[in-house]
Amino acid sequence: MSRSAPRPPRRPAAVLFDCDGVLADSEALVNRLVAEERTARGWRMTAAEARETFLGMALPDMVPAIEARTGPLPPGWGRGLSERIARALREEVAPVPGAIAAVRAVAAAGIPIACASNSARLELTAKLERLGLAPLFGARVLSFEDVPRPKPAGDLYRAAAAACGADPAACVAVEDSLLGVRAALAAGCGRVLGLADEAGAALLAGLGAEPLPAMAALPGLLGLDSPEGEPGC
Repeated sequence: MSRSAPRPPRRPAAVLFDCDGVLADSEALVNRLVAEERTARGWRMTAAEARETFLGMALPDMVPAIEARTGPLPPGWGRGLSERIARALREEVAPVPGAIAAVRAVAAAGIPIACASNSARLELTAKLERLGLAPLFGARVLSFEDVPRPKPAGDLYRAAAAACGADPAACVAVEDSLLGVRAALAAGCGRVLGLADEAGAALLAGLGAEPLPAMAALPGLLGLDSPEGEPGC
């Protein structure tokens, strides 16, 4: 008796993308700038240490950790750091391999897309404009400044789903960090794809994320490269 072919995945009502590490290969650049700023203010830090300390965190969540180590931050500190990062992003940031083609494939299939990031709005805008993705997302771009609570709370993904006119349970979220996966699950996203190498994938899978080995694999996981895939709902 022959085994029947696996059923193609149901196309989602919307696809909700994180930005850093999913669309923009920006983490090394941002970590370097944060490390330089911290070192200049008395907390000697390498880019690797900045990544380990602040990965996935929004600026408001970084402040208590920094002030506990170096004392009160000056007024306007967050805005100043965001402006410096945004300037560098507009000049240097590159896409995550396969990300631009994957986003275009989802949009071309008629599936609504949104971007939900713990970045400040200024930085997020700079990244999407630099990558040429801003027109595809339109107004469906959410930063931590647009919701009451940043990731790992589910506010950003609930707002992103609402911007697409979709129930989170019918959406796919694409993430690369523990904080982001927790946020997507807290929002009730129906599927959470974890973009990571083999070692990182195990950590994300431990929270319930499905492995996404590369952004180029996203259309296939959504059933977009199969004529038998179901239409979006």
